[in-house]
Amino acid sequence: MSVLEMYNEFRETFPKTTEKTDNEHIKFWGDIDPDFCYSWFESLAKTINLDMAKEVDPNEYKEVFEFLRSRFLQGDEKMKDCIEVSFTENLFWKIPFEKAQPYWTIFPDLLKGLYIKFHKRTPG
Repeated sequence: MSVLEMYNEFRETFPKTTEKTDNEHIKFWGDIDPDFCYSWFESLAKTINLDMAKEVDPNEYKEVFEFLRSRFLQGDEKMKDCIEVSFTENLFWKIPFEKAQPYWTIFPDLLKGLYIKFHKRTPG
């Protein structure tokens, strides 16, 4: 599976999250272009961060996190890089500990490891 295929599968599987992410992505990048799906996954992290800041129920993203964990396990190096760099490294950005903690609790251990490897700490 390629990064583009993962992107398309995500869009089909999570239409509500995709719509929210598209709106955020357009604000920063101007349009939706599958050729730049790496940046879209960065926008996904930003969308979730915005919901974290608003204290939206983290269970809304439990399946999203699991999807990304499973694709990381199945993926080639490009897919792993997209999930690690575009998504995981940008998640929890500038989110206070008390708002990040409920999301961190349900974040898969595999992705937690990627986050800690990059940031050298847990969020918050």
